[in-house]
Amino acid sequence: MKKIGIIICGRYQSCGGGKCFRALRERVGAFAAYPKDETIEVVGFANCGGCPGGNIEYVPAEMIKNGAQAIHLATGLVVGYPPCPHIRKFKEFIETAYGLPVVIGSHPIPLKYLENHEKLPFWKQTKMAEIAGELMNEDRLVMETYN
Repeated sequence: MKKIGIIICGRYQSCGGGKCFRALRERVGAFAAYPKDETIEVVGFANCGGCPGGNIEYVPAEMIKNGAQAIHLATGLVVGYPPCPHIRKFKEFIETAYGLPVVIGSHPIPLKYLENHEKLPFWKQTKMAEIAGELMNEDRLVMETYN
């Protein structure tokens, strides 16, 4: 069994996590990295605390107390507008301070967001495709179902 925590963007603090939990069940998006036959338990779901990420300092500790073995920085940090300017720092801090692997992303990028963002210069300037990694390789038909 793998235990994970998910940290979402503070702008979406009222998010119920529907796309994240669906993607986890379907093993798509960033959750495609886990074998379908492996049980995954979400041991924490919190927001970053808003810019510049005040919860990043202590939320992982709570997740570790619940057994977290990895932290996912949710897809909303990547495709919210504007994308999170602190995402690289969050990843570096959590990995350094807590020794946990940090995965960028949760559910697939909704296709409508990807198509809009790819037209804008900030997407290339901030190298979001590099940050999003495997999320960019998702099947476009799957992305469309997350619109």
